[in-house]
Amino acid sequence: MFSTFENTPILSIAMKRVQLFEFEDLTWFPNWIRKCMTNLLVVINRMMGVSSVLAKLIANISKEKPITRIVDLGSGAGGAMPETQKILAEKYNLKNIQLTLTDLYPNESSIKKFNQKNEPLLTYAEESVDATQLDQGPKGLKTMINCFHHMPPKQARSILSSAARSNEPILIYELTENKMPIVLWWLLLPLSLVFLMVSTLFLTPFVKQITWQQIVFTYLIPIIPIFYAWDGQASMPRMYTFEDLDELLQGLETDSYKWEKGFAYDENEKKSGTYLLGMPI
Repeated sequence: MFSTFENTPILSIAMKRVQLFEFEDLTWFPNWIRKCMTNLLVVINRMMGVSSVLAKLIANISKEKPITRIVDLGSGAGGAMPETQKILAEKYNLKNIQLTLTDLYPNESSIKKFNQKNEPLLTYAEESVDATQLDQGPKGLKTMINCFHHMPPKQARSILSSAARSNEPILIYELTENKMPIVLWWLLLPLSLVFLMVSTLFLTPFVKQITWQQIVFTYLIPIIPIFYAWDGQASMPRMYTFEDLDELLQGLETDSYKWEKGFAYDENEKKSGTYLLGMPI
């Protein structure tokens, strides 16, 4: 353990996590394709009940520390947090929590979609927000939903260090776990890619406010299924295990800031993803 944030440990190469690439992380990748892919993730989140799981987590957090604002990082097309905000208000009577959606690559259509609704408690930031620079962002509970795995170890460490240094709460959630041996992942990759490509054909009709690009480049020129399938599979070995998180967190727990990690559960107490929570004491 280290006593100061500046004494960052050298991250070991022994992590189970593997740094593969995802198309949506590439700066040259067309934003409209990225938007179509994140639309599919919104559908998956809705089908898997992610918003209910998140609302349960945040409601429990609010019992320990009152929450007035949530700043969602890496929101993409909106993600699970807008629905989570509604559940917090309706089920947990947390009606006055402000939600700010942000992204490194904010999409104009997403900005218009949310900011034209005239909902005073829900906005989408027009400027690019870098999750590795939390010190410069707005105050409030930071959330990273199904996107922390995009960060390589040094960036992931800087996010956690920034949250602790600024004494701001942060909730990181991932729907899936990195449990499969990497050799088995490679062996099953061809089958997994085909499965995910086919799944996009069934998920696309459930996209809200669907565009002609989403239809044409899914069914007629199927490039979205290809990119979506690869990114979906590449995300699996990129997930941080609990042991990986322990290494990232070395030296970041102090007398004034604590960390908690574990499994998240739905309303039926069924395991539904993992979380990492950083909280000022």
